[in-house]
Amino acid sequence: MSGILYVTKETLEQMKVDLIRMKSVDRPAASKAIAEAREKGDLKENAEYDAAKEAQGILEAKIKKMESDIASARILDEANVDTSKVSILTKVTVTNLNTKKQLTYQIVSEKEADLKASKISVTSPIGKGLLGKVIGDVAEVQVPAGIVKFKIENITV
Repeated sequence: MSGILYVTKETLEQMKVDLIRMKSVDRPAASKAIAEAREKGDLKENAEYDAAKEAQGILEAKIKKMESDIASARILDEANVDTSKVSILTKVTVTNLNTKKQLTYQIVSEKEADLKASKISVTSPIGKGLLGKVIGDVAEVQVPAGIVKFKIENITV
């Protein structure tokens, strides 16, 4: 995936902190675990060694992915967000026409998505369905449970 990853400045900073931690703390710990397992004898039948090597491989894949994400990240500034339509970083208040419940979501990047905080990914079915809509529009969103209709009530930053 070589696409651009749109994030806030805070998220990019957190990604950099996580990468530094993985390289300076987690990587040496994985190497130490492998060395300790190696000392326990025959490597052919050493499950601890195999597990440590596998954990190291997973860590290296995470580091590579994080480096790629940071390299392709673009910072979004809330001051430049257009609130005339739903876009990334906007907060959109919608009414679910099926249940008549009103909800407010912030449209964010995949890295920042947190449903408990009402932050939904721009690539999620609801995020995609709301993108580009203006106040008064009705978005028909295909979700696993069927089609849900959302009326756009308000768009803010």
